[in-house]
Amino acid sequence: MNQIGSPPQFQFRAIWISDIHLGTKGCQAEYLLDFLRCTESDDLYLVGDIIDIWRLKRAWYWEQSHNDVIQKLLRKARKGTRVHLISGNHDEKLREFGRHDFGNVLSVEEAVHTGADGRRFLVIHGDQFDAVVRHSKWLAHIGDDAYQLLLAVNLWLNRARRWLGFPYWSLAGFLKNQTKNAVSYISNFEHLLSTEAKTRGFDGVICGHIHHAALRELNGVVYANDGDWVESCSALVEHPDGRLEVLDWCALRGLTRGVDARVRQDVVAALA
Repeated sequence: MNQIGSPPQFQFRAIWISDIHLGTKGCQAEYLLDFLRCTESDDLYLVGDIIDIWRLKRAWYWEQSHNDVIQKLLRKARKGTRVHLISGNHDEKLREFGRHDFGNVLSVEEAVHTGADGRRFLVIHGDQFDAVVRHSKWLAHIGDDAYQLLLAVNLWLNRARRWLGFPYWSLAGFLKNQTKNAVSYISNFEHLLSTEAKTRGFDGVICGHIHHAALRELNGVVYANDGDWVESCSALVEHPDGRLEVLDWCALRGLTRGVDARVRQDVVAALA
């Protein structure tokens, strides 16, 4: 565990995070603050669904930790990190601004990242390749309601697990991996994104949207999904030599009930 005032433990060339869903009860803002405090990078890509405008329109929910995440991101931008804000379906209002600079944060619909090894990656949220989001938005909203209910159950379950000394575990992720339709949906999504990258001449694609972290070769290109900060608390990183890696932050930091308390204490002190 880092000590307050010490430099970050991890230095990367680039970091990709997405699906934070600030403005919802499922957002794991404290874990994300711990991640942001312990990492530095030349480029930081926010790959969509950072603020959940869908939810905020229906019911206002905004904790101090959500403010702290925004402030931490802006502070990184002010200190020289190139922050790229890519719009997703839950914050699609950003697309109305087109390419725009918000206080040293560049807002775009998609981006291109060139790795240290010369590979070129299309960086995109991915909702553009989700037929439900594109053609049946009402069904997407119903699905979102069901997902929020599942996350509420997941929240109480993990409170009990922390009390018993067990690490974080995603009920939603477990059910997603066990359900045939969900597995088929994920596979189809990955195929569409990798095909799009190959068609456009990229060496790979980096996306979010489906809350399912992955890194592998698919259709002759690299398919990378950075996961989310609701279920998996994961990020995609590029090491100085160009190597990509998915980080499971809870597993990496060994976040259990006792450590959770220290994380909250460290984050509050660091932000103060």
